[in-house]
Amino acid sequence: MRRFRLAMSRQAPIPMARHPIHREETRARWYAPFSVCVDLLAAALPVAAAFVEVHEPHPLRLAAAAALLWPLIGVVSKRYTPQAWGDGGGLRAVIRDWLVLVGALATLRVVCGLDSVPAEAFTALIPALVLTGVCQKLIHRHLLAARRDARALRHVVVVGAAPTLDAVVEQLAQRTDHEYVVVGACPVGEDEVRSGVPVCGRLPCETPETPEEDAVAVLGAADDLAADLVFVAPGPHMSGERVRRLSWALHDHGRSLMVLPGIVEVARRRVRLTSAAGLTLLHIAPPAQRGVPALLKAAVDRAGALALIALLSPLLLLLALAVRLGSPGPVLYRQIRVGRNMTHFPMWKFRTMVVGADRMKSGLEAENENDGHMFKMRQDPRVTPVGRVLRRYSLDELPQLFNILFGHMSLVGPRPPLPEEVAKYNGVEMRRLSIKPGLTGLWQVSGRSDLSWRETVALDLRYVDNWSLAGDMNVMVRTLRAVLDGQGAY
Repeated sequence: MRRFRLAMSRQAPIPMARHPIHREETRARWYAPFSVCVDLLAAALPVAAAFVEVHEPHPLRLAAAAALLWPLIGVVSKRYTPQAWGDGGGLRAVIRDWLVLVGALATLRVVCGLDSVPAEAFTALIPALVLTGVCQKLIHRHLLAARRDARALRHVVVVGAAPTLDAVVEQLAQRTDHEYVVVGACPVGEDEVRSGVPVCGRLPCETPETPEEDAVAVLGAADDLAADLVFVAPGPHMSGERVRRLSWALHDHGRSLMVLPGIVEVARRRVRLTSAAGLTLLHIAPPAQRGVPALLKAAVDRAGALALIALLSPLLLLLALAVRLGSPGPVLYRQIRVGRNMTHFPMWKFRTMVVGADRMKSGLEAENENDGHMFKMRQDPRVTPVGRVLRRYSLDELPQLFNILFGHMSLVGPRPPLPEEVAKYNGVEMRRLSIKPGLTGLWQVSGRSDLSWRETVALDLRYVDNWSLAGDMNVMVRTLRAVLDGQGAY
């Protein structure tokens, strides 16, 4: 709720305008010019230099063509929009646009009657790809920082049934990486809104005889709060026809409208809009848990584990020696964990606790600092001095590379749970076991033990439903930073 409170504290100085205030655009006016300038220079200079070097005819003309085509492709693909920057810059979109640029320049050379494209031309276009990707990433990080500081936000009025309104407010308040903050509500009916959002008007349960009644209430609330966007949550009392009529009124008055379909934690790449008989249909692709993507993930897992074992073998030997000399007992700790589809497997870790630590756990249950099924203590008396160092930097997890090699685990996935934890799972939590557990995952790079149980489950379910190989690579890169930081590891 921090963002809600910050936004409301900033509400007083906002003028009661009769037209939308697009805060995203006014606070980010330098993004587009900066991006275009970077693209112009990144395409023009290396291409010109390369063609001059190989004595290509008309090097400046070709460089000018590349410099103009690259931003033009960005405009067509909407790469210079707040949506693209807010989504992380879209590296996949940048690569796609770059391939279009290469194809366009090759076609232009053929049309102009020039010879085949020299290898230097492709090399010269690589800086355009790299610099554009870096530029998009920098803007994305700047925008995220502004949003976390309650800036660059869009003020939203939500329309729908009171329970739905509360759920929307709660869902939006959980994250700070989006641009929306709810400043008011127009509930349908007389039910109480429990989320604390100001109620600025109510809509009747029955569809009014004149559509202007809904419009007057919603537009009045948006004007009073200087909101620039209206969210509508359809329900039994908000039919498609009623939403349609409300959209007419909002659009006629310069307001934007978004319809909330009610689905959560579904990656945008899995969603496709289509229509039939005048109905708008939202197609959600199933998670990529079978077929070629799953086979490719398994191959990457085992090849990656084998490469890491070979690369880290000196470190593994040094850690094994440190554990053995640090306290009496075996080097490795073997524990039964639950994997995909409830399959039990032995998981290996470097021993970080004294021998017999499992028998001491029952006497420490009252000290558990986790609010869910896991057992976590910041100052666990069972942990050895060497074990604390290993845990802080997640070095105790490295023997799990052998679990990956044997097919028990994956490089990236949900945390592998204990059988006694799984015995307490509900139906939703059981879905965590529909894929292999991972050596690292969203849980590891998002706070680890500092997260609540609910946050841990939400991250794992998001990964289960939306995983991709590109996402796995991103998690592995973020893992290195999380390990070096050591935050949430104990």
